Amino acid sequence: MRRSLVVLDPAQLPTTTAVDPTDDHFHDECGVFAIYGHNESANLAYLGLHALQHRGQESAGIVTSDGQQLYAHRAMGLVQDAFSQAQLAKLPGRLAIGHVRYSTAGGSHLKNAQPFAINYARGSLAVAHNGNLTNAEQLRQNLEERGSIFQSSSDTEVLLHLVAMSKEVSFEDRVAEALNQVEGAWSIVFMNEGTILAARDPMGIRPLCLGVLPGTKDAHVVASEPTSFDLIGAEYMRDVEPGEMLIIDSTGVRSVRPFKPAPRRACVFEHVYFARPDAHLGGRSVYEVRKGLGRRLAVEHPVDADVVIPVPDSGVPSALGYSLEKGIPFELGLIRSHYVGRTFIEPQQSIRHFGVRLKLNPVEGVLRGKRVVVIDDSIVRGTTSRKIVKMIRDAGAREVHLRISSPPTQWPCYYGIDTPTRRELIASSHTTDEIARYVTADTLGYLSLEGMLTSVAGEKGDAKGFCHACFSGEYPIAFDGMNRAERNSYSIKTAE
Repeated sequence: MRRSLVVLDPAQLPTTTAVDPTDDHFHDECGVFAIYGHNESANLAYLGLHALQHRGQESAGIVTSDGQQLYAHRAMGLVQDAFSQAQLAKLPGRLAIGHVRYSTAGGSHLKNAQPFAINYARGSLAVAHNGNLTNAEQLRQNLEERGSIFQSSSDTEVLLHLVAMSKEVSFEDRVAEALNQVEGAWSIVFMNEGTILAARDPMGIRPLCLGVLPGTKDAHVVASEPTSFDLIGAEYMRDVEPGEMLIIDSTGVRSVRPFKPAPRRACVFEHVYFARPDAHLGGRSVYEVRKGLGRRLAVEHPVDADVVIPVPDSGVPSALGYSLEKGIPFELGLIRSHYVGRTFIEPQQSIRHFGVRLKLNPVEGVLRGKRVVVIDDSIVRGTTSRKIVKMIRDAGAREVHLRISSPPTQWPCYYGIDTPTRRELIASSHTTDEIARYVTADTLGYLSLEGMLTSVAGEKGDAKGFCHACFSGEYPIAFDGMNRAERNSYSIKTAE
Protein backbone atom coordinates (compact mmCIF):
# COMPACT_ATOMS: atom_id res chain seq x y z
CA MET A 1 0.00 0.00 0.00
CA ARG A 2 1.34 3.42 -0.93
CA ARG A 3 1.85 5.72 2.06
CA SER A 4 0.66 9.29 2.11
CA LEU A 5 2.05 12.57 3.26
CA VAL A 6 -0.05 15.21 5.00
CA VAL A 7 1.18 18.80 4.66
CA LEU A 8 -0.34 21.40 6.98
CA ASP A 9 -1.49 24.69 5.38
CA PRO A 10 1.85 26.33 4.45
CA ALA A 11 0.14 28.87 2.18
CA GLN A 12 -1.21 30.87 5.10
CA LEU A 13 2.23 32.25 5.96
CA PRO A 14 4.55 34.68 4.12
CA THR A 15 6.86 33.13 1.53
CA THR A 16 9.88 35.25 2.32
CA THR A 17 11.49 36.91 5.30
CA ALA A 18 13.72 39.97 5.41
CA VAL A 19 17.37 39.90 6.43
CA ASP A 20 18.73 42.40 8.91
CA PRO A 21 21.16 44.60 6.95
CA THR A 22 22.96 45.70 10.14
CA ASP A 23 24.17 42.16 10.86
CA ASP A 24 27.81 41.96 9.75
CA HIS A 25 28.58 38.49 11.09
CA PHE A 26 28.81 35.32 9.10
CA HIS A 27 25.27 33.98 9.19
CA ASP A 28 24.45 30.81 11.09
CA GLU A 29 23.87 27.87 8.78
CA CYS A 30 21.13 25.47 9.91
CA GLY A 31 20.20 23.18 12.75
CA VAL A 32 18.72 19.68 12.65
CA PHE A 33 16.88 17.66 15.27
CA ALA A 34 15.40 14.16 15.34
CA ILE A 35 13.61 12.04 17.93
CA TYR A 36 12.56 8.40 17.82
CA GLY A 37 10.17 6.62 20.19
CA HIS A 38 8.28 9.25 22.15
CA ASN A 39 4.54 9.97 22.23
CA GLU A 40 5.20 13.72 22.24
CA SER A 41 7.68 13.72 19.41
CA ALA A 42 6.33 16.91 17.79
CA ASN A 43 6.37 18.88 21.06
CA LEU A 44 9.89 17.72 21.88
CA ALA A 45 11.06 18.51 18.36
CA TYR A 46 9.61 22.00 18.77
CA LEU A 47 11.58 22.50 21.99
CA GLY A 48 14.72 21.02 20.46
CA LEU A 49 14.51 23.42 17.53
CA HIS A 50 13.96 26.33 19.91
CA ALA A 51 17.31 25.51 21.53
CA LEU A 52 18.90 25.52 18.05
CA GLN A 53 17.29 28.81 16.99
CA HIS A 54 20.68 30.57 16.91
CA ARG A 55 21.66 28.37 13.97
CA GLY A 56 18.91 29.68 11.69
CA GLN A 57 16.09 32.19 11.96
CA GLU A 58 14.54 32.27 8.48
CA SER A 59 12.33 29.20 8.60
CA ALA A 60 11.44 26.21 10.74
CA GLY A 61 9.77 22.87 10.08
CA ILE A 62 8.83 19.54 11.64
CA VAL A 63 7.84 16.25 10.02
CA THR A 64 6.40 13.40 12.12
CA SER A 65 5.38 9.79 11.49
CA ASP A 66 2.65 7.72 13.14
CA GLY A 67 4.04 4.54 11.58
CA GLN A 68 1.74 4.74 8.58
CA GLN A 69 2.22 8.19 7.07
CA LEU A 70 4.20 11.40 7.46
CA TYR A 71 2.81 14.74 8.62
CA ALA A 72 4.63 17.98 7.77
CA HIS A 73 4.47 21.64 8.73
CA ARG A 74 6.95 24.29 7.64
CA ALA A 75 6.81 28.07 7.94
CA MET A 76 8.94 31.18 7.63
CA GLY A 77 10.18 32.89 10.75
CA LEU A 78 11.22 31.82 14.24
CA VAL A 79 10.22 28.50 15.79
CA GLN A 80 7.80 30.06 18.26
CA ASP A 81 6.07 31.91 15.42
CA ALA A 82 6.02 28.97 13.03
CA PHE A 83 4.16 26.60 15.37
CA SER A 84 1.09 26.96 17.53
CA GLN A 85 -0.17 24.34 19.98
CA ALA A 86 -2.98 23.57 17.55
CA GLN A 87 -0.51 22.97 14.70
CA LEU A 88 1.68 20.74 16.86
CA ALA A 89 -1.41 18.70 17.79
CA LYS A 90 -1.84 17.93 14.07
CA LEU A 91 1.61 16.30 13.96
CA PRO A 92 1.00 12.85 15.52
CA GLY A 93 3.41 9.99 15.96
CA ARG A 94 6.46 8.78 17.86
CA LEU A 95 9.04 9.86 15.25
CA ALA A 96 9.96 13.39 14.24
CA ILE A 97 12.66 15.34 12.47
CA GLY A 98 12.99 19.12 12.51
CA HIS A 99 15.00 21.92 10.96
CA VAL A 100 15.80 25.59 11.46
CA ARG A 101 17.25 27.33 8.46
CA TYR A 102 19.29 30.25 7.31
CA SER A 103 19.60 30.09 3.54
CA THR A 104 22.97 28.99 2.20
CA ALA A 105 22.26 27.13 -1.05
CA GLY A 106 18.85 28.29 -2.26
CA GLY A 107 17.03 31.51 -1.50
CA SER A 108 14.90 32.65 1.39
CA HIS A 109 11.53 31.21 0.39
CA LEU A 110 9.03 28.82 1.93
CA LYS A 111 9.65 26.35 -0.91
CA ASN A 112 13.21 25.95 0.43
CA ALA A 113 12.18 25.47 4.07
CA GLN A 114 13.01 22.06 5.52
CA PRO A 115 12.48 19.25 6.33
CA PHE A 116 11.58 18.26 2.78
CA ALA A 117 8.99 15.47 2.67
CA ILE A 118 7.78 13.48 -0.35
CA ASN A 119 5.86 10.41 -1.46
CA TYR A 120 7.61 8.08 -3.87
CA ALA A 121 7.35 4.51 -5.13
CA ARG A 122 8.62 2.96 -1.89
CA GLY A 123 6.54 5.06 0.54
CA SER A 124 7.28 8.40 2.17
CA LEU A 125 10.57 10.11 2.89
CA ALA A 126 11.69 13.25 4.74
CA VAL A 127 15.11 14.88 5.12
CA ALA A 128 16.69 17.77 7.09
CA HIS A 129 20.22 18.89 6.27
CA ASN A 130 22.87 21.12 7.79
CA GLY A 131 25.72 21.82 5.40
CA ASN A 132 26.24 22.37 1.70
CA LEU A 133 26.64 19.91 -1.18
CA THR A 134 29.45 21.28 -3.32
CA ASN A 135 28.60 19.16 -6.39
CA ALA A 136 24.83 19.70 -6.16
CA GLU A 137 24.72 21.83 -9.31
CA GLN A 138 26.16 19.09 -11.51
CA LEU A 139 24.05 16.38 -9.87
CA ARG A 140 20.92 18.45 -10.34
CA GLN A 141 21.69 18.98 -14.00
CA ASN A 142 22.21 15.25 -14.50
CA LEU A 143 18.95 14.45 -12.69
CA GLU A 144 16.96 16.99 -14.71
CA GLU A 145 18.33 15.54 -17.94
CA ARG A 146 16.95 12.18 -16.75
CA GLY A 147 13.51 13.67 -16.14
CA SER A 148 13.60 14.74 -12.49
CA ILE A 149 11.46 17.76 -11.60
CA PHE A 150 12.66 19.99 -8.76
CA GLN A 151 10.34 22.01 -6.54
CA SER A 152 12.97 24.12 -4.76
CA SER A 153 16.36 25.73 -5.36
CA SER A 154 17.92 24.00 -2.32
CA ASP A 155 20.82 21.59 -2.78
CA THR A 156 19.19 19.23 -0.26
CA GLU A 157 16.42 18.30 -2.70
CA VAL A 158 19.03 16.55 -4.82
CA LEU A 159 19.27 13.90 -2.09
CA LEU A 160 15.56 13.11 -2.29
CA HIS A 161 15.86 12.34 -5.99
CA LEU A 162 18.97 10.23 -5.49
CA VAL A 163 17.28 8.17 -2.76
CA ALA A 164 14.09 7.78 -4.81
CA MET A 165 16.04 6.58 -7.86
CA SER A 166 18.22 4.11 -5.95
CA LYS A 167 17.82 0.43 -6.83
CA GLU A 168 18.91 -0.68 -3.35
CA VAL A 169 16.31 -2.58 -1.31
CA SER A 170 16.68 -1.29 2.25
CA PHE A 171 16.11 2.29 3.37
CA GLU A 172 19.60 2.60 4.84
CA ASP A 173 21.26 1.27 1.68
CA ARG A 174 19.33 3.69 -0.53
CA VAL A 175 20.36 6.62 1.67
CA ALA A 176 23.97 5.43 1.82
CA GLU A 177 24.10 5.12 -1.98
CA ALA A 178 22.72 8.66 -2.34
CA LEU A 179 25.18 10.15 0.15
CA ASN A 180 28.09 8.42 -1.53
CA GLN A 181 27.30 10.43 -4.68
CA VAL A 182 27.45 13.85 -3.05
CA GLU A 183 30.41 15.93 -1.96
CA GLY A 184 30.68 18.65 0.64
CA ALA A 185 29.38 18.99 4.17
CA TRP A 186 26.37 17.17 5.54
CA SER A 187 25.10 16.53 9.02
CA ILE A 188 21.75 15.10 8.07
CA VAL A 189 18.68 13.24 9.29
CA PHE A 190 16.34 11.14 7.14
CA MET A 191 13.02 9.60 8.14
CA ASN A 192 10.52 7.21 6.62
CA GLU A 193 7.41 5.77 8.24
CA GLY A 194 9.31 3.77 10.85
CA THR A 195 13.02 4.63 10.83
CA ILE A 196 15.31 7.59 11.43
CA LEU A 197 18.76 7.74 9.85
CA ALA A 198 21.39 10.24 10.99
CA ALA A 199 24.68 10.70 9.15
CA ARG A 200 27.73 12.95 9.18
CA ASP A 201 30.08 13.52 6.27
CA PRO A 202 33.47 11.75 6.38
CA MET A 203 35.32 14.95 7.34
CA GLY A 204 32.82 15.83 10.07
CA ILE A 205 32.66 19.45 8.96
CA ARG A 206 29.31 20.20 10.60
CA PRO A 207 28.47 18.91 14.12
CA LEU A 208 25.96 16.19 15.06
CA CYS A 209 25.38 14.35 18.34
CA LEU A 210 23.33 11.52 19.85
CA GLY A 211 21.34 11.50 23.08
CA VAL A 212 18.74 9.48 24.97
CA LEU A 213 15.72 10.40 27.08
CA PRO A 214 16.03 8.83 30.57
CA GLY A 215 13.13 6.73 31.77
CA THR A 216 12.16 5.66 28.26
CA LYS A 217 12.88 2.34 26.64
CA ASP A 218 13.98 3.49 23.23
CA ALA A 219 13.60 7.27 22.92
CA HIS A 220 16.74 8.52 21.21
CA VAL A 221 17.48 12.02 19.98
CA VAL A 222 19.90 13.47 17.44
CA ALA A 223 20.76 17.16 17.14
CA SER A 224 23.29 19.63 15.76
CA GLU A 225 24.25 20.62 19.32
CA PRO A 226 23.68 18.97 22.72
CA THR A 227 22.13 22.20 24.05
CA SER A 228 18.84 21.00 22.60
CA PHE A 229 19.12 17.88 24.80
CA ASP A 230 19.31 20.00 27.94
CA LEU A 231 15.99 21.69 27.25
CA ILE A 232 14.04 18.42 26.84
CA GLY A 233 15.82 16.54 29.64
CA ALA A 234 17.76 14.21 27.37
CA GLU A 235 21.24 12.89 28.18
CA TYR A 236 24.11 13.46 25.79
CA MET A 237 25.65 10.13 24.78
CA ARG A 238 28.30 11.02 22.20
CA ASP A 239 29.06 12.83 18.96
CA VAL A 240 28.10 11.14 15.73
CA GLU A 241 31.51 10.34 14.28
CA PRO A 242 32.65 11.63 10.88
CA GLY A 243 31.61 9.14 8.21
CA GLU A 244 29.16 7.38 10.55
CA MET A 245 25.49 6.63 9.87
CA LEU A 246 23.10 5.72 12.69
CA ILE A 247 19.98 3.64 12.07
CA ILE A 248 17.34 4.22 14.77
CA ASP A 249 14.30 1.95 14.68
CA SER A 250 12.33 -0.52 16.81
CA THR A 251 15.45 -2.63 17.35
CA GLY A 252 17.42 0.25 18.87
CA VAL A 253 20.42 2.14 17.48
CA ARG A 254 22.85 0.62 15.00
CA SER A 255 26.01 2.20 13.64
CA VAL A 256 27.44 1.65 10.16
CA ARG A 257 30.24 3.32 8.22
CA PRO A 258 29.29 3.16 4.53
CA PHE A 259 31.42 6.11 3.39
CA LYS A 260 35.03 6.35 2.29
CA PRO A 261 37.20 7.59 5.20
CA ALA A 262 38.70 11.09 5.01
CA PRO A 263 40.82 13.31 7.28
CA ARG A 264 38.77 14.96 10.01
CA ARG A 265 38.09 18.64 9.28
CA ALA A 266 35.53 19.98 11.75
CA CYS A 267 34.53 23.61 11.18
CA VAL A 268 36.64 25.72 13.52
CA PHE A 269 34.17 28.61 13.28
CA GLU A 270 31.67 26.54 15.27
CA HIS A 271 33.93 27.09 18.29
CA VAL A 272 34.66 30.73 17.45
CA TYR A 273 31.09 31.90 16.87
CA PHE A 274 28.31 29.59 15.65
CA ALA A 275 27.72 27.14 18.49
CA ARG A 276 26.07 28.26 21.69
CA PRO A 277 28.66 28.88 24.42
CA ASP A 278 26.97 26.29 26.66
CA ALA A 279 27.51 23.57 24.05
CA HIS A 280 30.17 20.85 23.99
CA LEU A 281 31.66 20.06 20.57
CA GLY A 282 34.30 17.45 19.95
CA GLY A 283 34.52 16.81 23.68
CA ARG A 284 35.34 20.44 24.52
CA SER A 285 33.30 23.16 26.21
CA VAL A 286 32.68 25.95 23.71
CA TYR A 287 32.61 28.48 26.57
CA GLU A 288 36.05 27.40 27.84
CA VAL A 289 37.44 27.33 24.30
CA ARG A 290 36.34 30.91 23.74
CA LYS A 291 37.87 32.02 27.02
CA GLY A 292 41.06 30.34 25.86
CA LEU A 293 40.90 32.26 22.57
CA GLY A 294 40.74 35.47 24.59
CA ARG A 295 43.72 34.47 26.73
CA ARG A 296 45.81 33.66 23.66
CA LEU A 297 44.71 36.94 22.05
CA ALA A 298 45.93 38.85 25.12
CA VAL A 299 49.34 37.17 24.82
CA GLU A 300 49.62 37.87 21.10
CA HIS A 301 48.22 41.42 21.17
CA PRO A 302 48.61 43.03 24.61
CA VAL A 303 47.75 46.67 25.19
CA ASP A 304 47.84 49.06 28.15
CA ALA A 305 44.20 49.76 28.92
CA ASP A 306 41.76 50.53 31.71
CA VAL A 307 38.89 48.24 30.79
CA VAL A 308 38.04 45.24 28.59
CA ILE A 309 34.55 45.11 27.07
CA PRO A 310 32.94 42.54 24.76
CA VAL A 311 30.73 43.05 21.74
CA PRO A 312 27.79 41.04 23.09
CA ASP A 313 26.89 38.31 23.09
CA SER A 314 29.47 36.32 21.14
CA GLY A 315 32.45 38.33 22.39
CA VAL A 316 31.76 37.81 26.10
CA PRO A 317 33.78 34.62 26.84
CA SER A 318 36.81 35.82 24.87
CA ALA A 319 36.70 39.19 26.62
CA LEU A 320 36.67 37.37 29.98
CA GLY A 321 39.73 35.41 28.90
CA TYR A 322 41.54 38.55 27.76
CA SER A 323 40.70 40.29 31.05
CA LEU A 324 41.90 37.36 33.17
CA GLU A 325 45.15 36.99 31.24
CA LYS A 326 46.08 40.68 31.40
CA GLY A 327 44.53 41.59 34.75
CA ILE A 328 42.49 44.39 33.17
CA PRO A 329 38.97 44.85 34.61
CA PHE A 330 36.13 43.31 32.59
CA GLU A 331 33.00 45.44 32.16
CA LEU A 332 29.83 45.39 30.08
CA GLY A 333 30.43 48.58 28.17
CA LEU A 334 27.86 47.74 25.50
CA ILE A 335 24.35 46.59 26.39
CA ARG A 336 22.47 44.49 23.88
CA SER A 337 18.75 44.72 23.23
CA HIS A 338 17.26 41.22 23.05
CA TYR A 339 14.01 42.37 21.47
CA VAL A 340 15.19 43.37 18.01
CA GLY A 341 13.44 41.59 15.16
CA ARG A 342 14.81 40.92 11.71
CA THR A 343 13.20 44.03 10.18
CA PHE A 344 12.76 47.58 11.33
CA ILE A 345 11.47 50.95 10.11
CA GLU A 346 14.14 53.63 10.00
CA PRO A 347 13.04 57.22 10.61
CA GLN A 348 13.33 59.58 7.68
CA GLN A 349 15.56 61.92 9.69
CA SER A 350 18.94 60.24 10.06
CA ILE A 351 19.91 59.06 13.56
CA ARG A 352 23.62 58.55 14.17
CA HIS A 353 24.55 54.82 14.14
CA PHE A 354 20.82 53.97 13.97
CA GLY A 355 21.17 50.35 12.88
CA VAL A 356 23.78 49.41 15.47
CA ARG A 357 21.94 51.30 18.23
CA LEU A 358 18.93 49.07 17.66
CA LYS A 359 21.03 46.25 19.09
CA LEU A 360 23.75 47.88 21.17
CA ASN A 361 23.96 50.90 23.42
CA PRO A 362 27.11 52.12 25.21
CA VAL A 363 27.37 52.52 29.00
CA GLU A 364 28.90 55.97 29.29
CA GLY A 365 30.00 55.52 32.91
CA VAL A 366 32.13 52.52 31.93
CA LEU A 367 33.70 54.17 28.90
CA ARG A 368 34.18 57.88 29.54
CA GLY A 369 37.84 58.84 29.81
CA LYS A 370 38.98 55.20 29.58
CA ARG A 371 41.41 53.32 27.40
CA VAL A 372 39.11 50.58 26.14
CA VAL A 373 39.87 47.13 24.70
CA VAL A 374 36.90 45.92 22.63
CA ILE A 375 36.72 42.15 21.96
CA ASP A 376 34.74 40.73 19.02
CA ASP A 377 34.81 37.32 17.35
CA SER A 378 35.35 38.49 13.75
CA ILE A 379 35.26 41.33 11.25
CA VAL A 380 33.45 40.58 7.98
CA ARG A 381 32.85 43.75 5.94
CA GLY A 382 33.99 46.12 8.67
CA THR A 383 30.91 48.33 8.51
CA THR A 384 29.48 47.28 11.89
CA SER A 385 32.89 47.40 13.61
CA ARG A 386 33.35 50.95 12.35
CA LYS A 387 29.99 52.03 13.81
CA ILE A 388 30.70 50.31 17.14
CA VAL A 389 34.10 51.97 17.52
CA LYS A 390 32.67 55.39 16.70
CA MET A 391 29.78 54.84 19.12
CA ILE A 392 32.25 54.00 21.91
CA ARG A 393 34.24 57.14 21.14
CA ASP A 394 31.05 59.20 21.22
CA ALA A 395 30.45 57.81 24.72
CA GLY A 396 33.72 59.40 25.84
CA ALA A 397 36.37 56.67 25.46
CA ARG A 398 39.89 58.10 25.31
CA GLU A 399 41.33 55.21 23.29
CA VAL A 400 39.66 52.28 21.51
CA HIS A 401 41.72 49.14 20.83
CA LEU A 402 39.90 46.49 18.81
CA ARG A 403 40.87 42.83 19.31
CA ILE A 404 39.46 39.94 17.29
CA SER A 405 39.43 36.39 18.69
CA SER A 406 39.99 34.80 15.27
CA PRO A 407 42.25 35.44 12.25
CA PRO A 408 41.22 37.77 9.42
CA THR A 409 38.30 36.29 7.45
CA GLN A 410 39.50 36.42 3.87
CA TRP A 411 37.65 33.65 2.06
CA PRO A 412 34.01 32.59 1.60
CA CYS A 413 32.70 29.30 2.97
CA TYR A 414 31.23 26.65 0.66
CA TYR A 415 30.29 24.16 3.37
CA GLY A 416 27.08 25.47 4.86
CA ILE A 417 27.77 28.99 6.11
CA ASP A 418 26.24 31.98 4.35
CA THR A 419 29.20 34.27 3.71
CA PRO A 420 29.76 37.28 1.46
CA THR A 421 31.83 37.01 -1.69
CA ARG A 422 35.55 37.41 -1.29
CA ARG A 423 35.42 40.95 -2.67
CA GLU A 424 33.12 41.93 0.22
CA LEU A 425 35.45 40.58 2.93
CA ILE A 426 37.51 43.55 4.02
CA ALA A 427 40.50 41.45 5.10
CA SER A 428 40.84 39.92 1.63
CA SER A 429 42.05 43.21 0.17
CA HIS A 430 43.25 45.33 3.12
CA THR A 431 46.06 45.05 5.64
CA THR A 432 45.42 45.07 9.38
CA ASP A 433 46.62 48.68 9.60
CA GLU A 434 44.28 49.70 6.77
CA ILE A 435 41.35 48.01 8.48
CA ALA A 436 42.23 49.72 11.77
CA ARG A 437 42.12 53.08 10.03
CA TYR A 438 38.80 52.23 8.37
CA VAL A 439 37.10 51.20 11.62
CA THR A 440 38.78 54.21 13.35
CA ALA A 441 40.38 52.08 16.09
CA ASP A 442 43.65 53.19 17.69
CA THR A 443 44.98 49.66 17.20
CA LEU A 444 43.65 46.40 15.79
CA GLY A 445 44.88 42.90 16.55
CA TYR A 446 43.71 39.56 15.16
CA LEU A 447 44.37 36.17 16.75
CA SER A 448 46.83 34.17 14.67
CA LEU A 449 45.72 31.06 12.80
CA GLU A 450 48.14 28.96 14.85
CA GLY A 451 46.89 30.51 18.08
CA MET A 452 43.27 29.84 17.19
CA LEU A 453 43.82 26.22 16.16
CA THR A 454 45.95 25.45 19.22
CA SER A 455 43.36 26.99 21.54
CA VAL A 456 40.44 25.15 19.94
CA ALA A 457 42.22 21.78 19.84
CA GLY A 458 43.40 21.96 23.46
CA GLU A 459 46.55 20.42 24.90
CA LYS A 460 45.77 16.87 23.73
CA GLY A 461 43.82 17.70 20.59
CA ASP A 462 44.78 17.64 16.92
CA ALA A 463 45.18 21.19 15.65
CA LYS A 464 45.17 19.83 12.09
CA GLY A 465 41.68 18.36 12.48
CA PHE A 466 39.78 21.53 11.59
CA CYS A 467 38.54 23.26 8.46
CA HIS A 468 39.78 26.86 8.48
CA ALA A 469 39.22 27.72 4.82
CA CYS A 470 37.51 31.04 5.62
CA PHE A 471 40.76 32.19 7.24
CA SER A 472 43.40 30.43 5.15
CA GLY A 473 41.84 29.67 1.76
CA GLU A 474 42.80 26.00 2.22
CA TYR A 475 39.63 24.19 1.20
CA PRO A 476 39.46 20.50 2.16
CA ILE A 477 36.82 19.70 -0.48
CA ALA A 478 36.70 20.98 -4.05
CA PHE A 479 33.60 22.96 -4.96
CA ASP A 480 32.94 22.35 -8.63
CA GLY A 481 30.00 24.35 -9.89
CA MET A 482 30.17 26.87 -7.04
CA ASN A 483 30.51 30.50 -8.04
CA ARG A 484 32.71 29.93 -11.09
CA ALA A 485 33.38 33.63 -11.65
CA GLU A 486 34.93 33.94 -8.22
CA ARG A 487 36.94 30.73 -8.65
CA ASN A 488 38.44 32.10 -11.84
CA SER A 489 39.30 35.40 -10.16
CA TYR A 490 41.22 34.09 -7.18
CA SER A 491 43.83 31.42 -6.59
CA ILE A 492 42.29 28.97 -4.14
CA LYS A 493 44.37 26.32 -2.45
CA THR A 494 42.89 22.90 -1.73
CA ALA A 495 44.08 21.36 1.52
CA GLU A 496 45.91 18.07 1.36
